[in-house]
Amino acid sequence: MSASRTAGRLVLGTFMVTAGVLHLTAKRQEFQAQVPDWFPVDADVTVLASGVVEVGLGAAFVALPRHRGRVGALLALFYLAIFPGNIAQYVEGTDAFGLDSDRARLIRLFFQPVLIAWALWAGETLRGRADRR
Repeated sequence: MSASRTAGRLVLGTFMVTAGVLHLTAKRQEFQAQVPDWFPVDADVTVLASGVVEVGLGAAFVALPRHRGRVGALLALFYLAIFPGNIAQYVEGTDAFGLDSDRARLIRLFFQPVLIAWALWAGETLRGRADRR
């Protein structure tokens, strides 16, 4: 594994653990505001469950490099699964985490594919031409 992919894996894993801990503690209410009204599970339960998943996936991405491909793929699927919530935040105009304008919420939508690609790349699920040699 290249040094850049290792660094990318460690940074993304640490980011996920931090976000997960914030789901469970200091930013719990802000995360609840991002759960769409139409979602069939209680907002607090959703935030707590997603926080646990984020801590688990982030910690696994950092601590289990041997399983980086599987964990990277699971992270990508997680980002895909929460994307409808990000779309709902934009459509419903929900303010949270400084996303207090339609423009800010729209720009955020373009970062979800970046996170998906990052997880796949850092987990070596996505390999460039040079990696295949």
